[in-house]
Amino acid sequence: MKESQILSAFHEPLPAIEPAQRPSVFDACHIGVVLRAVLFVEAVVAVAMLFHSSSVMQWLTLVSLLTAAALPSTLAWLIAACGLKKYLAHLPLPAQYAAGIGLGALAGLYGCGMLFLVDFIAPPPWLASASTGAMFSAVLLVGLELRARARMPADTTARLAELQSRIRPHFLFNTLNSAIALVRAEPAKAEALLEDLSDLFRHALQEAGGSVTLAEEIALAERYLAIEQVRFGDRLRVQWTIDPDAGASRLPPLLLQPLVENAVKHGVEPSATGADVQVSTERRRSSVVIKVTNTVPAGPGAPGNGLAMTNVRDRLRLLHDLKAQFSATMKDGMYQVRIEIPVGETV
Repeated sequence: MKESQILSAFHEPLPAIEPAQRPSVFDACHIGVVLRAVLFVEAVVAVAMLFHSSSVMQWLTLVSLLTAAALPSTLAWLIAACGLKKYLAHLPLPAQYAAGIGLGALAGLYGCGMLFLVDFIAPPPWLASASTGAMFSAVLLVGLELRARARMPADTTARLAELQSRIRPHFLFNTLNSAIALVRAEPAKAEALLEDLSDLFRHALQEAGGSVTLAEEIALAERYLAIEQVRFGDRLRVQWTIDPDAGASRLPPLLLQPLVENAVKHGVEPSATGADVQVSTERRRSSVVIKVTNTVPAGPGAPGNGLAMTNVRDRLRLLHDLKAQFSATMKDGMYQVRIEIPVGETV
């Protein structure tokens, strides 16, 4: 097989990665959820009416009247949440909360209107009722989210395995592509190159459920960039700023390497003069900040499929949830990916 045929085989596009499944906070279509929600609202109503009752009979009367408004409002919220869950589940979590709280405010207004129609309250406290409905909804949404997350560990493990299995061929094919081009052009460096490539493969085939230290990920990135350095020469200018105190932090395998590969692909390859690639780590109290920055050539670049960014973001979200931060920004001709992970948490 000719070299051009081998190279073209390694350039075949990879299937697009699907976004990670978000935990829906609107999974209210269960009798257990309905019963708990109704009992919670009734308990709050019963306790609140104790402050306005001077006798047991008055308390029972007030609870009955408020139940006539609170129960239909609660059931209306649950029915709406159940009916709309498939549509609302595609929204980001903050938007799901906003929608749920908005529905709660409408449910509160509905209950207030019912009490006004039977002359129980006059004038009707519309704002207070809407605020109460929104507050009840926020509490219920937190409970539903915790319930959803409690059911996710098995799905999370499977999703992590899938994400890493997708990054492996992407990683291996690109490094093999570099090796094939370099072996013929620089035969004297072939042996050292293949040794580095062997270490890279060994790291890439690590089990998806394991974890590595940041120092190991840095060593892997150094080997990868060493291979690319032979390929691009002076066009690839790498600067390392490594904090030794951050090296013991643990993270998923192959989290850093796709980012430096992305920097080479979109910064060095399209530029005749090359690009500067900077990798830095810093320990900040209870977190570690990792940055990968590269200069970007002027003019429109080749669009990427976003595999590396999506994969890293999804794995961080699955493993650390809100404790990890991921951002990618472009400013003054520099593209920077910033990751912040908690210290001391194994994955």
